[in-house]
Amino acid sequence: MDFSAERIERYSRHILLQDVGVEGQEKINNGKVLVIGAGGLGAPILLYLAAAGVGTLGVIDGDVVDLSNLQRQVIHFTPDVGKPKVESAKEKIKQINPDVNVIACHEFLTAENAFERIKDYDFIIDGTDSFPVKFLINDACVMAGKPFSHGGILRFEGQTITHLPETACYRCVFHGPPPPNAVPTCSQAGVLGAIAGMLGTIQAAEALKFLIGTGELLTNRLLIFNAKAMEFRTVKVKKNAKCPVCGENPSIVELVEAEQAVCELKKK
Repeated sequence: MDFSAERIERYSRHILLQDVGVEGQEKINNGKVLVIGAGGLGAPILLYLAAAGVGTLGVIDGDVVDLSNLQRQVIHFTPDVGKPKVESAKEKIKQINPDVNVIACHEFLTAENAFERIKDYDFIIDGTDSFPVKFLINDACVMAGKPFSHGGILRFEGQTITHLPETACYRCVFHGPPPPNAVPTCSQAGVLGAIAGMLGTIQAAEALKFLIGTGELLTNRLLIFNAKAMEFRTVKVKKNAKCPVCGENPSIVELVEAEQAVCELKKK
């Protein structure tokens, strides 16, 4: 990549880092990351990855911007209400960094399109708010051998784990989606807006570390935090030999979709 004076200045704080430098920044600039969901988690993830100079950013979301989104989905502004989230996100990404190639898909991830959507990316990030889709992302990435970051938030809490081939996947920790309505969504229980930013930036950092090839990723470790008490802890987990998707004798050999509970404020 041609590092012009402008690019050197733009990424100077990365280049100054011993663990990044010009070589690491070039890896970022050549990297391809797919963010599934342009909502609470996807918003800070996309903003920071764009600012960092990730060469190709994919974003998938079939929803439109709602007024209730603005409390936490910081990539969307008031004039964006009613606009597809991927279009709103793409506009902000290009304003932050015109060099980023943005591939926006105004659709939801499904069993039919998952493999096609993830195939060209180096790293996948789960920024969704639906348990069934989280398991769909996990299963697709495991089957395709793609590294990914899981993230989930509710109320004042967040959790995240990073999966690489041969490490514990989401199903190793959580066998399957909870029954419909067993766990409240953020539209039912609420979420502190800043929680999305706290977790999203952690997921963005994991993606950048992966692209650069530095530091320790959150593999075989579930990071959990409670912002009300401002406590962080990591729980060590192991690859489950009996995991239905990545175990020794997987029972899940094709993608399936369960009933989804979407996090949105229902208008009566």
